Amino acid sequence: MLDPRAVPFAAAVHPEARPAVRLTWDSREASPEVAFVALPGERTHGNAFVEQALAAGAPFVLTDLDVPRALRVPDAQEALFAWARAERAGAPLVVGITGSAGKTTAKSYAAAALNALFMPVFNTMPAIACFLIEHGRAQRPLVVEMGIDRVGEMAELVDLVRPDVGVITTIGPAHLEQLGSLEGIAREKGGILRGPHGEPVRGLVGAQASAFYPGVDSYGFGDVTFGGAALTVTPQGASFTFEGVPVQLPLAARVQAEAAVLGLVLAREAGLDLGGAAQRLAEVSVPAGRYRVHPGRFTVIDDAYNASPVAVHAALDALRAFPGRRVSVLGRMLELGPTEQALHAEVGAYARGQVDVTFGVGAFARELGERAHATVPALLADLLAEVKDGDVVLVKASRGISWTPERRAQEGVGLDVVVRALLDAQAGA
Repeated sequence: MLDPRAVPFAAAVHPEARPAVRLTWDSREASPEVAFVALPGERTHGNAFVEQALAAGAPFVLTDLDVPRALRVPDAQEALFAWARAERAGAPLVVGITGSAGKTTAKSYAAAALNALFMPVFNTMPAIACFLIEHGRAQRPLVVEMGIDRVGEMAELVDLVRPDVGVITTIGPAHLEQLGSLEGIAREKGGILRGPHGEPVRGLVGAQASAFYPGVDSYGFGDVTFGGAALTVTPQGASFTFEGVPVQLPLAARVQAEAAVLGLVLAREAGLDLGGAAQRLAEVSVPAGRYRVHPGRFTVIDDAYNASPVAVHAALDALRAFPGRRVSVLGRMLELGPTEQALHAEVGAYARGQVDVTFGVGAFARELGERAHATVPALLADLLAEVKDGDVVLVKASRGISWTPERRAQEGVGLDVVVRALLDAQAGA
């Protein structure tokens, strides 16, 4: 329980405040078990929703307002982060994961191997702080995804999370609008390899990222410090061995296998049994949109949650394991800066060399596919008429891509719409 009278900072505690099971900064999630943290937002301060949270029965509200059940502080955000740092200190092991692609996959596999608690998909600073507060003293390892999109953000995250192990999965063109260049991306993400005061921490980098961090231990396959052996990838999944231990990953590709190697390295260094870790790895289920394979009369690969050039290349490479006609459905990759057209053209050219039928949608549709469509409805009409039994269809784009600019602004509909339509067609709906 989270006791408002036992927080590690000075606060005025209302006499009616009571312990909570967890925290939220979304007043719609407040309940008799969920306390509300009133944080500054882009448009509205959380203080505007304090009454709503109290009406929902929130055990306490972290705020600077003088209201019932208040845990009153001068700055709720700073108090939240101080609380998180204090609770994080009780965790036996914290692994932080960043990279231009593959963070969520690496998080899922590392957490399985370590039998750890891990961050959900939503990984903002407040979300990470709430996670640390709720689980820091659980006496289990914690795995935290640490994504950045601006200069200085990794330093802020490191100060909050203070990972014992820093992991970098890949380095590629992503968030170039803010980070400027590949060198800038590598420099900023490399902050995870140092503590809040610049001290080195245990570092592990994926094979693709190793060239950017000479001297840091690497993992994966091939010329790496810690490698898996005898990798085989088929439509049924990936298999390999690690230090003699066989690993089977159903419906997985090379990216998942590399993440599994990371998990096994972490498990071994934590003193865990590798056989047990391998069994847990075989049961990993990644969130929708992260290379989830749906077999059927034709196969759908749902990789539609997000995209960057390095991630699209990896997804296209994974298609090589599948027999039958290969179809790619690619949408715009966001935050690539002034070189975005050239980067989309390069990805499209790579797709044309790997895939039998290429579709593009939205901005840069012509660069991404031979069959280009401005909107998702137009794409769907063409795609559903084209797909045949035995095909394998990859759907990948940044999650901000939508039906039209107007609807995107209103609803944020992404290419998950295409995935759902394909699965309906696959089932004969």
